[in-house]
Amino acid sequence: MVHVLVVDDSATDQYAFRKILEKHGYQVSVANNGRQGVDMAVQHFPDLILMDVVMPELNGFQATRELTKNAATGNIPVIMVTTKDGESDELWAKRQGAKAYVVKPVKEKSLIRCIEQVMRGR
Repeated sequence: MVHVLVVDDSATDQYAFRKILEKHGYQVSVANNGRQGVDMAVQHFPDLILMDVVMPELNGFQATRELTKNAATGNIPVIMVTTKDGESDELWAKRQGAKAYVVKPVKEKSLIRCIEQVMRGR
């Protein structure tokens, strides 16, 4: 079973992602901020990370950069899932190591399609 770590400070988004992912057979863990997300990734080595951008303690760009530069977590693909819809935000996310960029609100089919595509390219 594919393990997805959801890193998002919104309880509403955490619930929505968990519901969608579990419906499609994914195992889900949740972190409430970027720092907790990095710590959980180092401890549990998920197969994929869904990462919000705007969060306390460590934002999604910083957390993604930290994860991709760490030899232990560097091959865990990160998909940024955020309300930030600027082209420069997406470019910056990819420069930090994100494999894909999805703008909220997320449609279930497009999220699952994105996850499957990233997992195939892993």
